[in-house]
This record gives sequence, C-alpha cells and structure tokens, in this order.
Amino acid sequence: MYRFFLRPILFLFSPEIIHHTTFKILKFVGYVPGALALTRASFILKNQKLERKILGLTFPNPVGLAAGFDKDALLIDELAAFGFGFIEIGTLTPKAQPGNEKPRLFRLPADQAIINRMGFNNKGADGAVKRLQSRKSKIIVGGNIGKNKVTPNETAFEDYTYCFEALYPYVDYFVVNVSSPNTPNLRELQEKEPLKKLLNSVKALNRQKEKPKPILLKIAPDLTEAQLHDVVEILLETKTDGVIATNTTISREGLITDNEIISSIGNGGLSGKPLTTRATEVISFLRSKLGKDFPIIGVGGIMTPEDAIEKLKAGADLVQIYTGFIYEGPGFVKRINRALLQAK
Repeated sequence: MYRFFLRPILFLFSPEIIHHTTFKILKFVGYVPGALALTRASFILKNQKLERKILGLTFPNPVGLAAGFDKDALLIDELAAFGFGFIEIGTLTPKAQPGNEKPRLFRLPADQAIINRMGFNNKGADGAVKRLQSRKSKIIVGGNIGKNKVTPNETAFEDYTYCFEALYPYVDYFVVNVSSPNTPNLRELQEKEPLKKLLNSVKALNRQKEKPKPILLKIAPDLTEAQLHDVVEILLETKTDGVIATNTTISREGLITDNEIISSIGNGGLSGKPLTTRATEVISFLRSKLGKDFPIIGVGGIMTPEDAIEKLKAGADLVQIYTGFIYEGPGFVKRINRALLQAK
C-alpha cells in the first residue's frame, strides 16, 4: 500500500516539507489514545531469536534507525512503535544551528537514492536532553555527536565534549561523527592524528564516569584502503568500542538519473541503493582486519531485506536504515526482521 499508493503522493512534494509534515502527523498520532498501541501491534515483530547482545546492551532486534532522521529526539516514542531495535539521534551539536541553505534535500527516484547537504541542522544538545528526559519508550537510543559549523577543527574536541557531557545520562551509546560531507572541513578530522586525538579525548571523559557508555566511530565510504588501515589501527589503539560503516558518499558514479539533474543539485551526501555495494565492501574489510568480536554497525544502501542480510553476512552485528525506510515505508523494519527469522 505504501509503495504503490502513499509514496507516489508524498514524492510529489518537497522532501524536507514532507519530512516535517510527517513528524507533525506522527506527533499527533502519539496523542491519540490507543494509537501507538495499535501501531506497535501492527509493526513490531518480537522473537528472542532476533535479539543481539553487543556493546554491553541487549537489542531486541538488529535493525536500527540511522542518525539524521530524528536529529532532535522529537519522536522517540512514536518511532519506537514501528519495530526498530534501536534509534540513533543526531547529529547533535552544542549550539543550535540552521544548517545549510534550502533546498538541501533531494530525491533520485530512478536510483532509489537521496542527496542531502543538511549541514548538521539541529536544535542543540540541550534541547534534545529535555525531550529525552520525558520519553516513555525504553528503546535503546544512541547519541550521534558532532561540532558546530563555526567551530575550527583545532578546538572541535570541545564541541564533542559538550555534547558527550550533556547527553551522557540519557543515551545508551555515543557515535563520534567526523564523516559527514556537509560540514566544511569536518572530514579532515578522519585523518590519523586528529582522529586519534579526538577519540582519546572522548574516551578519557568516558573513563571518568561510574558507568562508561560505548563509544563508536562513524566513518565515510569514500576512504581509501590506506585510510581504512589507519582507521583500523586507531580504533584498536584508542580502544574505541565499535564502528559504524558507513555515512553518505560524495561519489556520483553509476547513477541512472540524468547528469544535468545531478549537476543542478550540486554537492551533498548520497545515500540509498547506489551505496549498497560500497558500504558492504567497507564492512567486510573492517571485519577482516578487526577480528570477529569487534562491534560493527552496518548502514548504507539497505533497500531490501536481502540487503540487510548481506550486511550481516559481511560482518555487521547490527544494521541501520534511513533511505530504505523512506522508500519502503513503515513496514520495512518488520519485513527485514521476518526475513532474518526465515533465513536462520
């Protein structure tokens, strides 16, 4: 029903307008007595065989919602009703910021893809904390943290520190995001020495806590093999708890969409089906170098249940979806989990 009736209607409108409209509708649904209970009954698939114990946490199933969808923790309770095993909020920065100029979100239906250059638009870490304090769902929540656009890379660790301290009591794990292509110079923090310094700073803060939280690194799919080797070395040296592979890509190779349309859109991170193969390759590489026990979350181009299974076979312990959720609709999580049970 979603793919053949509702999606064509939604895709007639601006992606960002539809995103905000959908949020308002879901928030309204959350206020209707019994509506979330009915949603949970329709979309949640419970089965002990789907559970994953990783990072010191027990995930009810391995399918999570990637960062970027609910940046500001506006819909934790509502989105939890669609059967996700976990939700990642953010990317959050210390200060609220509007992000890049609009339009900044573009669909490529022929490629089952999205290009975004949102630029870490968010209402700030403190605002998210207030909403996390009032949530009712017990779903596992990750906090994806970054730096403000105006913060120079030399002092970026101060922004990550601020977000870490603010969110620490309210999230179950953290993700250090240095891989978005939409914040100027951010990806420079993926270079060996800056990345090592940043991770060591966050890990040092974490060690001071009575109950340290897992710290993960999110990396880009555009890293060279040499850079991936550096990432592996840094993850092990800093004793980072896990890695998320991958963020969006700046590549435009192999797209079906007309080149003039792609050129008119301009810069931004590409997600969806064109990223499927590369994200899986990075996951496979990381698993081969990090060993069988290092936690890996796979994300990028999961557009079918088979894509999710492929990521898990390549070495991911958990997976996350975003673009697939937009293209496939609210039943996508349940379809993936059902396929996982059938594949066992």
